[in-house]
Amino acid sequence: MTEVHSYTPSPEELSYTFGGRPAVARLRPGDVLRVHTEDCFGGKVRDVTDLPSQVCEFPYLNPVSGPFHVEGAQPGDTLALHFVSITPARDWAVSSTFPHFGALTSTSHTATLQPPLEERVWMYTVDTAAGTVRYRARNADFGVDLPMDPMHGTVGVAPGAFEARMTLTPDAYGGNMDTPEMRAGVTAYFGVNVEGALFALGDGHCRQGHGEVCGVGVEAAMDTVLVVDLVKDVLTPWPRLESDGYIMSTGSARPLEDAYRISQHDLVTWVSQLVGLDLIDAYQLVSQAAEAPVGNVCDTNYTMVAKVAKAYLGGIAGYDGVHERLRSIAVATGVS
Repeated sequence: MTEVHSYTPSPEELSYTFGGRPAVARLRPGDVLRVHTEDCFGGKVRDVTDLPSQVCEFPYLNPVSGPFHVEGAQPGDTLALHFVSITPARDWAVSSTFPHFGALTSTSHTATLQPPLEERVWMYTVDTAAGTVRYRARNADFGVDLPMDPMHGTVGVAPGAFEARMTLTPDAYGGNMDTPEMRAGVTAYFGVNVEGALFALGDGHCRQGHGEVCGVGVEAAMDTVLVVDLVKDVLTPWPRLESDGYIMSTGSARPLEDAYRISQHDLVTWVSQLVGLDLIDAYQLVSQAAEAPVGNVCDTNYTMVAKVAKAYLGGIAGYDGVHERLRSIAVATGVS
């Protein structure tokens, strides 16, 4: 029987690492989770005068809700999270520029002598009924409504070998991948590294351009509904996503070309297994049919996504139809 869980963390219960923390709740495969997540600033940036460097304290950035223990999850299994809905929890959202952070400024990894960028905050009006967020220039009389495309920038499981990783970093366990593909209607797959998987999520964006070029999306607290499942004895080397129309592989690394190679390699091997092609035939098919949206080019690791339409694979679904089954659970239970 499907059980529906609800979790809203207090500020003291927010987590800033994957791994190294006990579970806040225990779930079973097939259960539904309603969870509230804070924005990347922990809700502390509420006005254009609230500079993150002044109201936030490093490393207490990018909080996640969780972790959640999934009954029966063991290393070597795959955790499946189907995102039923991702809804902004407030009528405002925030973005900013940071000194020494972002794709177009000097950073600790790319050290240059020019002065750092100005720290500036933008407030967005969120209209969930219209499905838009309102951009307003700070130093000009210009504004435009942008379509909402809510997503979670940070989702992942605990790493293995007693490791704890800060939530700002994406890697093979997931983390701060910042891909707009992590939206409602998608099932995300993560390789389990520890007993219970210990997954967590946060960093909601009302929308974000590919690459998150300034380092910050339209950051928002979110109310999210997801369905949890477990695929036993199936390895997933890097986080994968599945929508109604696509299968997707991710890769996170520096330099960006290595993140690209990881995602493409994982997609080629996955297509090979799904369709029954040898690697070279799958390589050729992916080379001609795949897309490569960028997740982020600003974090401690960069993230790339490789995606291919299921229509080019004969309509074959991943993981023996887990995505379709979880979507059916969501419909049957009436959660949204």
